[in-house]
Amino acid sequence: MPKHSSPVTAFSRSLHDAVETFRALGPLESGITAAADAVLACLKSGGKLLFCGNGGSAADCAHIATEFTCRFSGDRRPYSGIALTADGGLLTAIGNDYAFQDIFSRQIRAHGRRGDILIALTSSGNSRNVLSAIEESRRSGMRTIAFLGKGGGFTKGAADIEILVPGTVTARIQEAQKFLLHALCELVEPGLEKE
Repeated sequence: MPKHSSPVTAFSRSLHDAVETFRALGPLESGITAAADAVLACLKSGGKLLFCGNGGSAADCAHIATEFTCRFSGDRRPYSGIALTADGGLLTAIGNDYAFQDIFSRQIRAHGRRGDILIALTSSGNSRNVLSAIEESRRSGMRTIAFLGKGGGFTKGAADIEILVPGTVTARIQEAQKFLLHALCELVEPGLEKE
């Protein structure tokens, strides 16, 4: 009969891996700082942030868009953050009438303008719809920020600013990306206009 790891052992391993992943984030500070500078300039000039990603990253898009449109920690005016992942009817219509690859890029054609920023999340770097979104954003004159994992996949090199989380475990990459997105909010928020 095979032996199973006890929950404590599995938990300890997950905790150890998470700590190691977070320890490896130090070199990403310059990328996060560059992303924060770009986001702050965009919002202060009246631009908006568009977010895209699949699965858990889609949920993180909704979360971080909310941090900008509602507030992160301080009381301040709202800024435009749009999760391109949030409208199930629209996503399924585009996926059905066009292609799943187009679910974000078609929305960018509708909403994106020069001076806006796309923030794209992909733990693998191999999401065709995310790459299409980055390409459409660049055609629209938008800046692009990509949070990547697993070496960046075929999306590596496509965005203006890349933040590549080291590692191969999807859960650890997503946890690190969420931390980095919160760090982005913390860097941007002090420069935003109060009510």
